[in-house]
Amino acid sequence: MLRHNLLFILRSFRRDKSTFIINLIGLSTGIACAFLIYLWVDDELSMDKFHARDQELFQVMVNRQNAGEIITQPHGPGMLAQALKEELPEVEYALSSTQAFRKEKDILSFDDTHVKVIGDYVGSDFFRMFSFNLIEGNKDQVLSDNSSIAISRSTAIKLFGTPDHVLGRQLQLNHNKVFQVSGLFEDVSDRSTYRFDYLLPYDAFAAENQWMLSWNNNAPGNYVVLRKGTDLQVFNDKIRNFVKGKQRDSNVTLFARPFSDGYLYDKYQNGVLIGGRIEYIRLLSAVAIFVLLIACVNFMNLSTAKVSKRVKELGVKKIIGADRLTIVFQSISESVVMATLALGAALILVAGLLPQFNIITGKNLVLSFNLRSALSLLSLTLFTGLISGSYPAWYLSRFNSAAVVKGSKFSNTNGLWIRKGLVVFQFFASVILIVSVIVVYQQISFIQTKHLGYEKDNVITFQREGRSVANLEEFLSELKVVPGVINASSMMENFVDGKTSTYEVDWAGKDPNEKIDFQFRVVGFDLIETLKIDLSEGRTFSSTFNEDSTVIVNETAVKLMGMKDPLHQSVRLFGKQRTIIGVTKDFQFASLYEEVKPLFFIVDRGATSTIMARIQSGTEEQTIRKLNDFYSTANPGYAFDFKFLDEDYQALYQSEKRVTMLSRYFAGLAMLISCLGLSGLVAFTADQRLREIGIRKILGSSIVGIIKLLSVDFTRTVMVAIILALPVSYFISRHWLNEFRYRISLEWWFFAGTGMFCLLITWMIIAVQMIKVARVNPLKCVNTEQ
Repeated sequence: MLRHNLLFILRSFRRDKSTFIINLIGLSTGIACAFLIYLWVDDELSMDKFHARDQELFQVMVNRQNAGEIITQPHGPGMLAQALKEELPEVEYALSSTQAFRKEKDILSFDDTHVKVIGDYVGSDFFRMFSFNLIEGNKDQVLSDNSSIAISRSTAIKLFGTPDHVLGRQLQLNHNKVFQVSGLFEDVSDRSTYRFDYLLPYDAFAAENQWMLSWNNNAPGNYVVLRKGTDLQVFNDKIRNFVKGKQRDSNVTLFARPFSDGYLYDKYQNGVLIGGRIEYIRLLSAVAIFVLLIACVNFMNLSTAKVSKRVKELGVKKIIGADRLTIVFQSISESVVMATLALGAALILVAGLLPQFNIITGKNLVLSFNLRSALSLLSLTLFTGLISGSYPAWYLSRFNSAAVVKGSKFSNTNGLWIRKGLVVFQFFASVILIVSVIVVYQQISFIQTKHLGYEKDNVITFQREGRSVANLEEFLSELKVVPGVINASSMMENFVDGKTSTYEVDWAGKDPNEKIDFQFRVVGFDLIETLKIDLSEGRTFSSTFNEDSTVIVNETAVKLMGMKDPLHQSVRLFGKQRTIIGVTKDFQFASLYEEVKPLFFIVDRGATSTIMARIQSGTEEQTIRKLNDFYSTANPGYAFDFKFLDEDYQALYQSEKRVTMLSRYFAGLAMLISCLGLSGLVAFTADQRLREIGIRKILGSSIVGIIKLLSVDFTRTVMVAIILALPVSYFISRHWLNEFRYRISLEWWFFAGTGMFCLLITWMIIAVQMIKVARVNPLKCVNTEQ
């Protein structure tokens, strides 16, 4: 019986090749899209989940009262982790980490070999808490000595040429500190957000940076492993006011969140979790479901539309004994077989598209057939087959077969309304996807082109190393005379994504109980000129003056401090009195998700770690070559490793850009599948009305008149979809844009243009199909049996 049904299904496919091809293309494209998104979503959901103690591993978060609102941060006091471990029995292990604020690469040297690497200072419990594979060394002792260092396998190969026998060798960090290799670990997995090439003891950093021992700082990240069975809510209640118990005037409260949740859930508003990257997972998951359902709707539409051609065949089957369940089973089997064939085509598509998909997403996804992916594919195929065949199965099994076989005309009126409803759903989903892509694209374009208050283009950045560490001013002087270089300066860490902030800012008239978070940048001379930051009043830093006790603030800081005439007024920073010599106009130094924050600049050339140089526009390629030659002479043995400042800014929105690109492709595919189904439906409708068309042509109707007559019904259907989709797309777009402090306005043409585009596509499809039919000899149309 199964063999008979299979043969019957294959003959049915061969008999109606056009419908088979349309269904195969639609379903295979839908399955391929859904599976690609599944691979991406699965990878996103698995980030940081590989740690053996994942269920007990938590990050201690900080809520700070700041100017009437609560700011949630992933870093807190430098003494917090150790104090939690010593005072709370629920804490099994704890450590602090400097990765939250140390963003720049360091230089590790062995003899004449120098490599740039990302490092972190961590507590001695590190390898007990995190499941990073320690190849050589004792995890209980590897970071117990302040002179020890653990390095990755790839770093060992770069330095020594081999990962073997590296323990005990000495390395130099940033040309001035010597450490002995005490551990070798496997390179960090792509599924880890915690990335590093070497590890040093946290105590070594704290010993040289006494400010870390204050309960008032907010630099390190703090992590704990709780004992099994600990109630997280009870623990959070216990640690909420832990810092206030150490420092009475603290404005900090604490809570712990699962470490592996940080990647997906990192967006807080006034102390409350409101989402994060998980929103993009939900968005693309919805896109996958929409695309797959649109493909399934094509199958439903064409299957029910063709029912009049199969009604006698099924009627005979019912008369000779086939019950309704048998008809349903046959129809479902047909759709499942169709989905299975589509799966084969989809796998070919996925294999071909995966390399490009990896480039777009920045991932390293592979098409592997393990048990999990195989079950996912089979489930996806079965779901597609059942959804596609559910309505046709019900529809084919419900009519009166005896009446049809006796010659009664089969009425397909109810099916017509259902098909119209399914077409409405297809274009409803397509319109929402297209509008969403337009809005996201416009917002990202706005972000990329908005004037930020400084000139980020044509500015290159690179780290201080070698001679620039020993004699910065001489190095900068020589750098400025390189042809094509307009200006140069230095600053501490990354300008765009710097997280340096402090509450240690006081001024006359400030409420002593109020703590306000100020961003700050430590810079060298000419930094403000190099970035072309505009001053609203005063002057910039100059080497002709003693700037040890001066400060420059932005307009937001002036407003917050309530100063009407800020120049020459005094503020206290880090316990030292400084005089305001200038006020910059507000500029956006962080993400456009955030509003401009109060900011001050201070000069400390010795503390700067990054060099910035503005180069002449239009001469980038030549200037970079000259800079490379200059660097090889000025810093022999060091590679000129630079990047453009604009790249740092673009990196703030990397996730948005990737999701935008993915959404654009998938929205286009959804529209393509919808149009493919509409084309098949129009062709079938035209075929059903061949006799009517022939009679109208004989009576003198033109081709244009016939097209107009037959297009009215489909136009109305698509118009209904557009009318229903536009308000929904408006609310979705507005909700997404509300996350940005600076955003575009929702223009009328986003919606009108999408609606007109869908109508034009519909009319083109109808015109192409109807022209084919309208050109047929009318006598043949009249003689055609219906």
